[in-house]
Amino acid sequence: MKMMYLRRLFTQELCPATQSDLLGCLQHAPQQLLCGGFAGSPGLESLSWLHNLAPCFPLRGEQIQVIHEPQHFYQTLIQRIAQAKRRIVLASLYLGTGQLESSFVQTLRHSLQAESSLRLNVLLDFTRGTRGAANSKTMLLPLVREFGEQVQFSLYHTPDLRGMTKRLAPPRWNELLGLQHMKVYLFDDTVIISGANLSNDYFTNRQDRYILIEDKPLADFYAQFIERVQEFSLAVGADAVEGLHHSWRILPYEGTKDQFIRLAKERITNFVQEAYQKQLQLRDQNTQADTWVFPLLEMGQIGIHHDSVVTKQLLSKCIAGSRLKLATGYFNLTQEYMDTITHKCLAQCSILMAHPNANGFQGAKGPAGGIPAAYTLIAKSFYESLVRRKQNHRVNFFEYEKPGWTYHAKGLWYYLPEARLPNLTLIGSSNFGERSVNRDLETQVCLVTANKDLSQRLQNEADRLYDMSTTAEREIVQRSVPRWVQAVVRIFRNFF
Repeated sequence: MKMMYLRRLFTQELCPATQSDLLGCLQHAPQQLLCGGFAGSPGLESLSWLHNLAPCFPLRGEQIQVIHEPQHFYQTLIQRIAQAKRRIVLASLYLGTGQLESSFVQTLRHSLQAESSLRLNVLLDFTRGTRGAANSKTMLLPLVREFGEQVQFSLYHTPDLRGMTKRLAPPRWNELLGLQHMKVYLFDDTVIISGANLSNDYFTNRQDRYILIEDKPLADFYAQFIERVQEFSLAVGADAVEGLHHSWRILPYEGTKDQFIRLAKERITNFVQEAYQKQLQLRDQNTQADTWVFPLLEMGQIGIHHDSVVTKQLLSKCIAGSRLKLATGYFNLTQEYMDTITHKCLAQCSILMAHPNANGFQGAKGPAGGIPAAYTLIAKSFYESLVRRKQNHRVNFFEYEKPGWTYHAKGLWYYLPEARLPNLTLIGSSNFGERSVNRDLETQVCLVTANKDLSQRLQNEADRLYDMSTTAEREIVQRSVPRWVQAVVRIFRNFF
């Protein structure tokens, strides 16, 4: 019966009503369905529902490394590329074109030269990865030409960009309809889950989150998952032409959109269900586990809502006396998340977001320059809603600001009642916004731990971010927002 819940999650178009039905089933599920659990870890029982909704990878806390700084992130990528022997898998929005990125590509080249059995798989977004004369594609094309079958380079193209829109939408504007936004960096049996892209600012002065996990089953899961997405993405050949993957027959921007979506969704659904069943059969083998990792996927473009269902369930299941810290680079929470925090969440909540000075869109030309003000307006509206419903005592707002830096960290830390350290974290590419749920491809992991050392390291991570922030309720309410931003934000909020 456990498999039934996951199958419903992946095989139905989950409108809010359907999600509510599914979550209602879970809340009233017989206790025996919540098998697996967190063996030997009393106190985590209230999180056992996770085993119904995602494959579970049990491991030890010492297999996980928490990375704090962009420079350390870059150094770790370079080191792991140089050490890789069998496989490198890189999934990101784009690869930059600067000096650090060139060194990154050179390190890939040296590793491919040194190990003829090494395979490199790269998945980027088509529109972002081909923007400008010098772009991600031009950076990586030499590797495709030099190493042939050792390299598979794919560009995900949203099925929503087609027809007249594809022909007429200029660069940047064509990115509004949907992107490949997942950030997964994999080297042999080690996987880094992050929200950071592969570009200079993310390597130097743009704050994000990064977690490194050394676990072969989890690395296998993500390597195979990225390969599935590459199947219905565009394959870049040595002639620089983007064509079909050898096992795929439908271009995302031609033919029947519904057929493309149905087949792509089927590929991902079957894969996740197979992985879930495999991990279910192995659940009792790792008796020394003190940490459990649940991969979560969100692919609203092709009708898969998984991460958002788990996130909403987590928010709604926060019990009295618990604490929740939620971070997002861009404050544009879905209305459903805001309603859940307001009406169903019993935790004391701290929401961390970018101060306008730390927003990556601050100072941008054209309409994009108004995006920081739009985030302020959305946060102000949410805060005023909390005040009207007398919930503002339970939800606090913080803004990150560090001179010369921008802020892009996102995720969640959850503390059970009386816990000094976090028992759970969400980390990955999702900003918990309209785009994350409905337009972009996203992944994050839900990590539950009873390992006190790992919990302390996660606490240190949260402290480092919140230490660079200040309380923001008064500033949010008083900050002025241009009239044109006020006029358009409700119409266009699901595009940014």
